[in-house]
Formats: sequence, structure tokens, C-alpha cells
Amino acid sequence: MSRPPRASRASSRRNPRSAAGDGPDTLEDGLIVASHGRHCVVETPDGQRVICHPRGKKLGVVVGDRVRWQPSQDEGTIEQITPRRNLLYRQDEVRTKSFAANLDQVLILVAAEPEFSEHQLSRALIACEAEHIEPLIVLNKADLAPLFARAWQRLAPYRAMGYTVLPMAAKPVDGVVPAGCSLDDVIARLQGRTTLILGPSGAGKSTLINRAVPRAAALTNEISQALNSGKHTTTTTTWYWLDAARTGALIDSPGFQEFGLRHIEPMQLAAYMPDLKPHVAECRFYNCTHLHEPGCGVRAAVAEAVLQAESPASAGVISASRYKIYSDLFHELSAPPNYGVG
Repeated sequence: MSRPPRASRASSRRNPRSAAGDGPDTLEDGLIVASHGRHCVVETPDGQRVICHPRGKKLGVVVGDRVRWQPSQDEGTIEQITPRRNLLYRQDEVRTKSFAANLDQVLILVAAEPEFSEHQLSRALIACEAEHIEPLIVLNKADLAPLFARAWQRLAPYRAMGYTVLPMAAKPVDGVVPAGCSLDDVIARLQGRTTLILGPSGAGKSTLINRAVPRAAALTNEISQALNSGKHTTTTTTWYWLDAARTGALIDSPGFQEFGLRHIEPMQLAAYMPDLKPHVAECRFYNCTHLHEPGCGVRAAVAEAVLQAESPASAGVISASRYKIYSDLFHELSAPPNYGVG
């Protein structure tokens, strides 16, 4: 893979035009490849990287945005954001955190150890569903056979819903990769696509990124220095090209531990959960919350699965754990904001 150019200041040597007298026809196209606070890095079509600042506080750019920007003597100014195909973000009671825009897929990386949170996994999947972004679930540490078997079984309902779930052994303890669990098989799924990777600490995200992008650590350091983010590198979302032709990209972003869904309307929640959605049409009331109403198709499906002792891995079945996740999230999203006092 060719070495991408370092982020630099826009200069008169690169573009002799000054800011004075420039109009809309002088704006250049660019791609946001890193951001930190009010600083970001714009990559030009020819691969140059320039430090830029958005014009005004309301122009909130994120990694993956296609923008129109204005070069100046020393830096650049982002003037416009091209309409987005999608935007993956989370929102809690206090703030909104955008991950990235214009994604083809989101790789959600979990591991057999430490044990992953099904609530967190479900939150990420719901956010993907809301933005019509394809999710890819990868379960790491397939070499830890007993733990992996238990974790793989926990993911059975998600496979039954139609989600792609891949096994992986990114860094096997004994050096032997179980059949069908190669890290390279996962990397092959990234080619030619723009993928955001999310995962909790210890899941193996760094190992995956460093294998897919051998210079990832060096690139991150270069961008960190350019943005003056220093010790805050871990809070910086970063874009990595996977190939010299720049046809596929991997975006690394922190923030999986707390995944607020305050931007989701509680009455729309079931529509973003593939196991619940088919049963909504069977509800007696159009405004059914699926929590206590008589004639609820969702609750009937949960009860039927228990009576028939159906496997949670069967298509069309709502597992008890998934229904509890729905119930917990519905109450969370319905509760009034609690901003805290004092």
C-alpha cells in the first residue's frame, strides 16, 4: 500500500489564490479523513491532506463527509457539506456524538473474552437500522474454544434475524487459527467499501486495524501531531485507506462503551429490531407499545416461543433476552431527560 501524504497546511505554493476575492466557483472538493474538536483534515482528490476549520459553529463536519472547502494562505476553511447518504451517531441526555458519514457498513467487533454486552450490541444494531447501514458482527478469539462456543450461542438470535456473524481468531494464543476463523477472511469483507469499526476495549480492534492497515499507528501519530491533539488521540476518529487505489476504507472511532439512542423515537424502536418488526402488524392497536396492551402481536410471539419451547435461534422467534432489551430501551427513551442537578 502506498504511503499517504502527511497532513499539512494549505499554502500559496500549493494554491496561489488568497482568500480575498474568492467566490463559490473557487471552492475545492475534499474528504474529511480525521477530526478533533474544531480541527479536521481534508483530503483532496489527488491525495493531499490539509488542515481545515469549518465555517461557523453550526457546520458540524464528521469523518466521511464530502465537503467543499476554501484554501487560504496557511490553512483551509470548509464552506459546505455535500448531502450525506447516512450518518451514524449516538445521543444521550447531554450531547450528540457523530461517528462517521457516508458508510457502506459498520463492523461491530465483540469477543469471547471479555464477555460482550448484548445491550450494547443491540444499541449499535438499532442505530445502523435507523440509518439503513449494513452491520457486520465479528466474534473474535475463536481460539478460546469453551468461551467462544458460549459467546457464539449468545449470537444465535442475531444470525436468525439475518445478520452476518463471522468468527475470527485475530491473535490466537497458541498461534493456530481455527478453520474458517482467519483475520484475513474478515479483512476481505472490507475491500471496496467504507467501513466503520466499533468495539469495546479488549475485543481486538487494534489488532484488526493494524493488520488491515500496516501503517495505521504511524498514520494516527501523524494526524495527531497535525491536529495538535496529543494525548487525546484516542478520541480522534480516523480514516484509513485499505488500498493504494483508495477504493476501500476503514474508519476507527471510539465511543462504543456508551451508546445513547435518545435520537430514536420509542414508538419506532420495534421497527428497528428485525425479530420484533414482523409481529407489529399483528397488534390490535396501531399505537401499541408492546409492553402491556391486550392483543399485542409482539407479546404473543414471546409467550408462544416460551410455550412451544422454541429455540431463540429460530427465524421469527423473539427471545426473552431480546424482549427485555426492547422493554429496557423503550422505558429509557420514554423517560424525561435527567440533566442532573448540582
